[in-house]
Amino acid sequence: MQGRGKQGRVSQRAAGITLVEALVVLALIAVLGALAVPAFGDMRLNAQRTAAVNGFLHAVFLARSEAIKRGMPVTLCRSRDGRRCADHDTPWAAGWIVVADTPRDDANARSEAEPTIIAAYGPWEGGTITSNRPEYVFRPTVQAMVNGTIVFCDKRGAQHARAIIISHTGRPRVAHRGPGGRPLSCP
Repeated sequence: MQGRGKQGRVSQRAAGITLVEALVVLALIAVLGALAVPAFGDMRLNAQRTAAVNGFLHAVFLARSEAIKRGMPVTLCRSRDGRRCADHDTPWAAGWIVVADTPRDDANARSEAEPTIIAAYGPWEGGTITSNRPEYVFRPTVQAMVNGTIVFCDKRGAQHARAIIISHTGRPRVAHRGPGGRPLSCP
């Protein structure tokens, strides 16, 4: 706005913002940033967990369909190197593979030349994966009895855990609760 001074001259205000206005804007940005950072952290953890769950779900569907297609058992087992099944002390989060071979009671008894690797999945470093089965063997017939539950937990605990529940026919589903509606538990 223009006004006339004592001597009749027009004075002009400087264009721009004041220090107080700049501080108010910076305070608003800081508050919005503080609110957004935890939400972005949760989004990142959700995305990592979803990727791990979807990878395992893909492996279950692949093993099931390959067993039917090949007419022979296909095993989904934990693996550290992506080339052979690991022992039962190896965590599932270390990685897993889909293998076409004849299952044995001991996964370590498989020879180097025997298995045909169908797919290999890398580790999930964002959390833990627990299962009530040491491995999953899918057979070409429906009476295979392959049921089990795999639970995916990250640092947020059981409230944010997801499970893959495999029915006795080998069909998987993703759930927020365990079989029978029980809450999921994390180690």
